[in-house]
Amino acid sequence: MKPIFRSIQSQDDAPLAAIIRKSLTDHQLAVPGTAYFDPELDHLSEFYAADPASRHYFVVTNESGTLLGGGGLAAYDSEGKIAELQKFYLSDAAKGQRLSYPLLAKIEAKAVELGYRQLYLESHHSLEAALHVYQKAGYRALCQPLLAAQHTTMDRFYVKTLEPQQPNQCNSTHGLDGANGKTIE
Repeated sequence: MKPIFRSIQSQDDAPLAAIIRKSLTDHQLAVPGTAYFDPELDHLSEFYAADPASRHYFVVTNESGTLLGGGGLAAYDSEGKIAELQKFYLSDAAKGQRLSYPLLAKIEAKAVELGYRQLYLESHHSLEAALHVYQKAGYRALCQPLLAAQHTTMDRFYVKTLEPQQPNQCNSTHGLDGANGKTIE
């Protein structure tokens, strides 16, 4: 299966809300203080489209168009140029397909494009697979939220400093030969 990553569209709202609510229910997190009760959960496309200069949401589908999950970012501390990783969930059908890492990479690249220097997230100790992904992707655990937590049930906090993509230092006449790793002049 070749995954397709794209920006959220209105037809993604209902299936995405279902994926998020199912995941939270499966982990006994269908409670106040989680994304389960966020007012924008049923209309994520509108929420992220309302301020494209500071927010974005990606979804991942399979080749036939079935929604497998998604994740987004929005301003968290504009002054500190910190965005928050938001609503990062995959369906049961997507689990084990290693989609978390490329989805997270897309979100991080978009955060850099929007001018953010760090990406912050709030999670829960029961979301062990997600915590593993965050740690493996270079997120550093914090003892407490950076600011007052919106989702008060969340008890794990992480931050990652984002690095802008460096331009390719090689050109066709100088650099490394990609085929054998030798310097070319």
